[in-house]
Order: sequence, then C-alpha cells, then structure tokens
Amino acid sequence: MPEKSTKPKKNGGDIIFTLDTHNENYLDTAEGKFLPVPHCIKGSAGYEVFGKTGERIKLADRVFEKNSFGSLELGEYLRDKGYDEIELCGLVSNICVISNAVIAKAALPEAKIIVSDTDCAFPDMNEATSKILSGMGIIVKF
Repeated sequence: MPEKSTKPKKNGGDIIFTLDTHNENYLDTAEGKFLPVPHCIKGSAGYEVFGKTGERIKLADRVFEKNSFGSLELGEYLRDKGYDEIELCGLVSNICVISNAVIAKAALPEAKIIVSDTDCAFPDMNEATSKILSGMGIIVKF
C-alpha cells in the first residue's frame, strides 16, 4: 500500500507545501513581537526541510513561502484551481494550520476541507483548535 503522502499524486491530486519563512529581522515584525522565538530564518539550518518531509517536498506541485501564520497567496491559488476537496496537515495546529484552514474555507466555501495529522505542544490548544475548526464545517481528523 502506498504511503499516505503519495496518495494524492497517484489519484491525480496535487501536493502543496507552505514553508514558514522569516528573515533576520523576524523579532522586529508583528509576529516576532507576538511569538519572540526566532525560527525558520531563510538560509539557516533551521529553515531546511529534512527527513521524510524533505523527500516529500520534492513531489510538491507548488511550494509557498509564507512570512506569517497564514498564506493569502495559498488561498488565491486554491480558489483559482477550484478544488472541491482540500486536506491540510502539518504544524502547528493552533497557529499556522488553523490560519490556512480558515483561508482555504474562505477561498472555497463549498469545498470539503479536512485537517488531519497535525498537533501542537499544548493538548488543550489542540483540542480547542479541533472544536473551532469543526464549528466552521471543517472536518477534523486529529
């Protein structure tokens, strides 16, 4: 049986990645002031995608670099493609994943939106995220 990550490709679907992408001035940004932990600084070792995810990103049809929690560019792309089903996964459920799920739902309100295989460091936040997404008609599988 093929790995889950290759299933969309084998079924004619697309694989799209978003990469949290920040610059050296991250701590001076609105996000950096809210979440003062330098991370995903472009060009640094912490920006590299490695392991199985690093291999899977090679299958991607599109990769979006996003400098904030959600990606409006992703939303525009999804809307223009007119998908009827979108599955999102990744980290962190209560920040980036929820942001992009809301953007996907706004871009394609009639599409089936699924959020699976996500987590965060705080179980109560993960549970709250699940409730919020479910309340918006987004299918939650985590």
